[in-house]
Amino acid sequence: MDNLDALESQSIYIFREAFNKVERLAMLWSIGKDSNAMLWLARKAFFGHVPFPLIHVDTKKKIPEMIEFRDRYAKEWNLNLIVDSNHQAIAAGMGPDRGKVVCCSALKTEGLKAVIAEHGFTGVFAGIRRDEEGTRAKERIFSPRGILSQWDVRDQPPEFWEQFNADVPPGAHLRIHPLLPWTEIDIWRYIRREGIPLVDLYFAKNGQRYRSLGCAPCTAPMASTASTVDEIIKELENTKVSERSGRAQDKESEDAFERLRVEGYM
Repeated sequence: MDNLDALESQSIYIFREAFNKVERLAMLWSIGKDSNAMLWLARKAFFGHVPFPLIHVDTKKKIPEMIEFRDRYAKEWNLNLIVDSNHQAIAAGMGPDRGKVVCCSALKTEGLKAVIAEHGFTGVFAGIRRDEEGTRAKERIFSPRGILSQWDVRDQPPEFWEQFNADVPPGAHLRIHPLLPWTEIDIWRYIRREGIPLVDLYFAKNGQRYRSLGCAPCTAPMASTASTVDEIIKELENTKVSERSGRAQDKESEDAFERLRVEGYM
């Protein structure tokens, strides 16, 4: 068993453990590479069928190719997809000009909270990784959220020997992170091994490509000539640039991303 086999086996175990212990599950689907790898693993865990709904919180500011990809694969893979938005904030003209963290909080965090409350989900899978960003490195695999979806980073359960606490207090829910131990290059090597479909924005055109995907106004491409998965893996083996360097909301203040996650951001 190689490193990818071990990671895949652990992620599938996490999916099945959550399915057995958590009553009302859903999975976030952002359309990014990690999200698509997580969806691929879920389909493997349950023999081609995803036995819970996927959630896409649509900010109405995503790059059009992402929405085209979402709609195509939701149909091809027969996914139960919930697409919802914070319609009130969108109607009020919310955008990054009012502050990038303010915009993320209104369109993503509050949108997600509303979907979780409306459907009564008690467990939500999210495709975050520890190496992606310092705040995410503090996460647990089964991570409790309070009644208002808040995350208490200073009071988290220990997770020894893959023993996870799946108890959910009334009104609260769990965020479950099957990709937490994976690294960015693990994800790309797994994409190569499995042939996982991706939005073509990740592949260089005219000397630029996206390394991390988000809303169009706050996501910038990077200089790159990597136009294949092999070339991206080679590029990552030699880069010292952080993965989220193109995400504007992370740069608004030193603790911007941690404040978003404490409030319930995905």
